[in-house]
Amino acid sequence: MEPESLGRQERLTNAVALLAAACDEAGVLAILRDHARAIAGSDGITIVRRDGDAVEYIAEGAISPLWLGQRFPLHMCISGLAILAGAPVLIPDIRNDPRVPLNAYLATFVLSMAMFPIGRTHAMGAYWQHSGPVDPGAVDRMSSLAAAAVRVLDRTAPPIRAAG
Repeated sequence: MEPESLGRQERLTNAVALLAAACDEAGVLAILRDHARAIAGSDGITIVRRDGDAVEYIAEGAISPLWLGQRFPLHMCISGLAILAGAPVLIPDIRNDPRVPLNAYLATFVLSMAMFPIGRTHAMGAYWQHSGPVDPGAVDRMSSLAAAAVRVLDRTAPPIRAAG
């Protein structure tokens, strides 16, 4: 294992331990915000919460602002698509993927991304300022981080509001 990957794996192990001790959504968000970017080796991360037929960007850590506090329709947002599919969405080049609403990305550094569902209520995105395949190690680490976070969020997050 490369030294950089080893450091990311150690960071993941630490974050999973912290998540196990977290007792509410705010604690989980703080842990994810503080650790996910280093674990992914990305230039930015976001955490999103589902709210009915929309998603809201509720936490982020990035080299420049992304979408904190903004809401988007569930079916028109990559985070919403990941939540609905219950599986990661990997996008090596946002300019070549028809699912990406490019207008939302034009003012950002983002050229590639990976979105990880955290159960049925949340998602976590990792973003890079370069295009290209998403590192499989980052996918494994972020999937593990999402799995650890869902154990807390499933019992502490507010319920999903009814659509409409």
